[in-house]
Amino acid sequence: MERAGRVLSKLKLASHGITDEQLACSAWPVAVGKKIANRTTAVSLIRDRLVIQVEDMVWQKQLWALRHQIVRRLEETLGRKLVNEVEFRIHVAPRRQPVRATVSRKESADEADEIRDPLFRSIYKAARRKATA
Repeated sequence: MERAGRVLSKLKLASHGITDEQLACSAWPVAVGKKIANRTTAVSLIRDRLVIQVEDMVWQKQLWALRHQIVRRLEETLGRKLVNEVEFRIHVAPRRQPVRATVSRKESADEADEIRDPLFRSIYKAARRKATA
């Protein structure tokens, strides 16, 4: 049985609208396996360099040490030499907008006005008057 890479290389993928970048990014999980693919994401292909996002510096260093093996596996998977280098970038999550405190529309000096039940509100006010008298 032929490897999938050889079959894919024989196909005329340009006529189907599949670019080299899409092909390289889709081959990434197959070439590196489930464990690494779950922690990384193939982002783009710049010339012959595949850019990979990693979770942190530890993953970046570990995968950097394996880069030559990964390039060979990508070549085997794709069936041709599409990727010559792999670049590992640490994924930086987008910054969230700060949450601003909401100010109540009616600003009341009396904290008792925030009590919704009118009976409890009147009891609270009477107890407060009694305590301060």
